[in-house]
Amino acid sequence: MSVRVLVVDDQELVREGLVMLLERASGVEVVGSAADGHEALAFTHSLRPDIVLMDLRMPRMDGVEATRRIVEAHPDVAVLALTTYPDDRSLFAALRAGARGYLTKDATVEEIVAALNTVVTGGTALAPTLQGRVVAVALGGDDSAHDPRPHDRLTSREVEVLSSMAEGLRNEQIAAHLGISVATVKTHINHIFAKLGVVDRGQAVAYAYRTGMVPRAN
Repeated sequence: MSVRVLVVDDQELVREGLVMLLERASGVEVVGSAADGHEALAFTHSLRPDIVLMDLRMPRMDGVEATRRIVEAHPDVAVLALTTYPDDRSLFAALRAGARGYLTKDATVEEIVAALNTVVTGGTALAPTLQGRVVAVALGGDDSAHDPRPHDRLTSREVEVLSSMAEGLRNEQIAAHLGISVATVKTHINHIFAKLGVVDRGQAVAYAYRTGMVPRAN
């Protein structure tokens, strides 16, 4: 089956170019395009793509805010950020908003398609030049100056999932406890990892204990 993609970019030439290139790619179906965050949110509601390929710097509603709203309303829809000028603030803001990947616009079509296929199966895709930065922060880098309380970005459902993880519940048990599917649990966990800047379950639970989000058992 083809990956269904919504392309979002405020520059018409870039947007149409991306649509044209992706329509020629094998295994990709472009279901629509949007010029800003408001349109991205509306088209996600109506078109239900698998992935939103999201520009970040746009008028009216930027890509970070649009990403946050989309993943809260549609946790089964993945967002892949695509921007011209990468920087730490936009990188971590996008990931904490729930984006599952971050590419720069100098990426080839093959790299974009590979990233689409990665995130649609629940993985994370980062431009090679950004991977080292993310790992450094996850291992205790200096991103705290940008956002000292990243857990404030978690939705109430993501907090419930994190609390369940801290209790030692498996994905299947969390799904049964919260009345959601296992796939949705995995999606929430991916969002938690991205927003907290962690790379695995153990780091997420450790963060929850360290910040007092989850009380330690006596």
